[in-house]
Amino acid sequence: MLHYSNMALNRASNQRKDANWLESQVNEQSRWLLINNNHTLFDLNNFAISFLKYSQIKHLDLSNAIFLGLDEHQVSHFSLDVSELNDYSLKPLIAEREFIDIRRHGVNIEIKQGSMAALARGLCYWHATHRFCGRCGAENRLIEAGHSRLCTNSMCLHQTFPRTDPAVIMVVTRTFADGVERCLLGRQAAWPVGMYSSLAGFVDPGETLEQAVAREVMEEAGITVDNVQYVASQPWPFPSSIMLGFFANATTDHIQVDKDEIDDALWFSREDLNKSGDWHDEGEHLKLPRTDSISRYLIDHWRNLQD
Repeated sequence: MLHYSNMALNRASNQRKDANWLESQVNEQSRWLLINNNHTLFDLNNFAISFLKYSQIKHLDLSNAIFLGLDEHQVSHFSLDVSELNDYSLKPLIAEREFIDIRRHGVNIEIKQGSMAALARGLCYWHATHRFCGRCGAENRLIEAGHSRLCTNSMCLHQTFPRTDPAVIMVVTRTFADGVERCLLGRQAAWPVGMYSSLAGFVDPGETLEQAVAREVMEEAGITVDNVQYVASQPWPFPSSIMLGFFANATTDHIQVDKDEIDDALWFSREDLNKSGDWHDEGEHLKLPRTDSISRYLIDHWRNLQD
């Protein structure tokens, strides 16, 4: 199971539009996940995501609370962005807790909890970046339990919904003259020395996913591909994407890197990958991306296939 992709909550899409029902869910049994400047509240004792009780947060302004869903026990879960609160207001809530980027501990977080945290982070980011109407510029207000925003201008009343940016990510493979199958990986200059990952890029308007794969590989590495095959997807709200994973066959092998796109690209055999380390390792040897990412999932899936 890919990290951040096992949403166990029932989003209660119809019920959450009922203001009376929603008000009834803000009760002593409800659980609350706090977001502060895109960081999630963690329990420092076990580095698990910290879900607070209603009694711990009821003194805060809950008018912008976001309903996440109901768990299997019908307990409601909410997220609340506290980025604008001062340290004094937050101090009673964060004893033995800390706001941390969930990717920092993503590989160790229970997948269902990580999925809830990813949803909360993505929705809070969307609200923070869509405070004003894109049509008339008036202020938007939160409606439908945080799953929509409505323009406050009575002459406009434009309603907007959370957006997810589709991005393709692909492992491109080719069998060379020596009979060895290799995969194409690239790197950004800002990454740790030796780290290589799957090529990736956003889908353009009017473009199919398969076309986006072919275009991105050509733009970044100068390689043409065919037989583009979908593998899996992963929510990636860092800040607002969904990663659509593919395999593709290269029809050429001469790499021509566009330095405006990536810093480098190379072909790697399974033997090369089996000698690699993880992204946080020291040294200049080959490193692969973090294990909570679909990039690593695709790479590991390919290298575990039989030749």
